[in-house]
Amino acid sequence: MKIFRYIIIVVALALLIYNATKLNFESLFVGDSKVAIICILASACAILLMVILNISYRIKGNRKV
Repeated sequence: MKIFRYIIIVVALALLIYNATKLNFESLFVGDSKVAIICILASACAILLMVILNISYRIKGNRKV
């Protein structure tokens, strides 16, 4: 499960970088740039969720009852 979380982070980072190359800064909210912005935001959310999940597993492992 730990390796799967890191794979998801790497894939989301790759998608974020790929979609950043598709941006047209002349017209950000038209055509392919709009799709790229949505995908960048989705990738950033996926990375954030996986980081939160990693932190929660670390906290869960350190807790002594």
